[in-house]
Amino acid sequence: MDSTTLLRDLLSARTWTAFDVDDQGRVLAGHDELGTVQLIEITPDGTATALTALPGRCSGRYLPGRRQVVVQHDNGGDEKSQLSLLEIDALPTEPVGLDGLTALVHDPAYMHDLRDVTASSVLYSTNRRDGVDMDVLVRNLDSEDERTLHEAGGYVVGAVLDHAQQDVAVLRLSLQPNSTVLDLRGPGVDAPGPLSDPDEHAFHDMPGWSADDSALILTSNHGREFAAVQSLARDGSWRVLVADEGHDLVCWVSPEGEAMIVGTLADGILTFASHDMDGTHRRALAVPALAAASVHWSPDSAHLVVSGTSPTEPGVIYRVDVETGEATLLRSSADSLPREVRDALTEPSTHRIPARDGEEIPCFRYAGAPVGDSGGSAQGPGPSVLFIHGGPESAATRNWHAVIQALAVSGLTVLVPNVRGSTGYGKRWYSLDDVDLRLESVADLADIHAWLSTQHLDPTRAALWGGSYGGYMVLAGVSMQPNLWAAGVDIVGMSSLVTFLENTSAYRRAYREREYGSLESHRDLLQRASPITYLDQIVAPLFAIHGANDPRVPLSEARRIVAALEAKGVPCDLRVYEDEGHGLAKRVNRLDAFPAAIDFLHRHLT
Repeated sequence: MDSTTLLRDLLSARTWTAFDVDDQGRVLAGHDELGTVQLIEITPDGTATALTALPGRCSGRYLPGRRQVVVQHDNGGDEKSQLSLLEIDALPTEPVGLDGLTALVHDPAYMHDLRDVTASSVLYSTNRRDGVDMDVLVRNLDSEDERTLHEAGGYVVGAVLDHAQQDVAVLRLSLQPNSTVLDLRGPGVDAPGPLSDPDEHAFHDMPGWSADDSALILTSNHGREFAAVQSLARDGSWRVLVADEGHDLVCWVSPEGEAMIVGTLADGILTFASHDMDGTHRRALAVPALAAASVHWSPDSAHLVVSGTSPTEPGVIYRVDVETGEATLLRSSADSLPREVRDALTEPSTHRIPARDGEEIPCFRYAGAPVGDSGGSAQGPGPSVLFIHGGPESAATRNWHAVIQALAVSGLTVLVPNVRGSTGYGKRWYSLDDVDLRLESVADLADIHAWLSTQHLDPTRAALWGGSYGGYMVLAGVSMQPNLWAAGVDIVGMSSLVTFLENTSAYRRAYREREYGSLESHRDLLQRASPITYLDQIVAPLFAIHGANDPRVPLSEARRIVAALEAKGVPCDLRVYEDEGHGLAKRVNRLDAFPAAIDFLHRHLT
């Protein structure tokens, strides 16, 4: 297989994920054979039926006890999610388009995110009241009546009804960096409002109800360095159920509230075990360690599906026996890859890179395959690319990333760091870039550059690649450290933190300000941390990719810096995709943008 075909096949890899499982063991899966993620049903005997062929990617949930699916979809990546019903009493002979769906909650001017389902209702959040604040409503599927359960404002990221379907736990972002707060509302709540402390610097996630509805079971670093599985009672009292003093845990509570799956995160990958609700360990699950993992219980808690990825697995789905922990492979994306592609994939090694102040920066290294003079073996030190994750309240994990593998297959060693501010390494580490410390994460790039020569990598042939916050880091690196980087690839990144905050979607602004600083109080800091401020220093060629419908980082962020670089004669290329939002969801666009960006790097590094 020639290198061009290999690269194209790699970037065209199909992916599988799981969205839900019903009481009969049928799995609602996502697959991107059509170019974006669409819904497919997999029956217990393994038969797959394509359900949707929508213009963009979608997700969904089964309605318990009904042969209906709630489909969540948007328009061209604008993140204004709409909710529709798909009838599957008779499975479609051909996947349906928009005209095959029945509108459930529609208003294209606003976002409506599915949060929970019951046999008779759907729970969703929406910002349609004022375009900013998110309310939580429950909609009766038979009467079509709606009831507002939460109208206190804020950025809602989750909500779950108790078993009595009266009270709702609402998870929303707080104004503390990388923190969330739990609200409790409903007729059974004595004091509606925050159940957790909104002023605490703590992250809570993935709540589920105990069997008697007396407490929420969730992942939280309340009072801890690393997240543990904890119980938060209705009276506000906390109790640790499962903990690991050196690693973050995540949990998925069964719908009946009688068991849970606990994942242990170690250097970007999860291992899984089942536990009783008091925290007692039952057994390990016989599934491999996975990143980007999800766990789905059937409504009756009898069926369990686990999906995820790894560096060499684009997407895998397992059905797990709840009692034994044994797993049956339902789908593997790696199995559909050509053998030449599978043989070319590489597993990363894990490193700790010394920083200027005694800290150590976690990093994954994907060794580049020797290709002509670009390899770093007998030919001498080779070129490298730092691939920087978004967020910043996020992390690089050992997940599938076609671009990382493509860069390595093309002969470029890829370093994937978790600079300070990254999650997964404790509360202290992810707090080291907050507000006044913003440029400390940028300084980590220079420390990684200083490490290159110890790894048989050429410091004069090092580039930056990143998306979203990672795109900001690319622009910050080439502007603030102009002598270090030979090229940059910026995907939906911010060139100015000031104009980004001024122009991002209104519902996001306050929660981005908690991390970067506010326009009102920190404008000088924001200007000092903005790549555009150092425009005159940029000499490295730049390749920029942006979606025209991006609601998070406006297209103007890319247009502004590219126009300025063109005016001063710095080589640059901007590719805008009219049917994309915050990143590239469609395969046709990825196949246009990413090979061109990789070729761009080779022209400037090899």
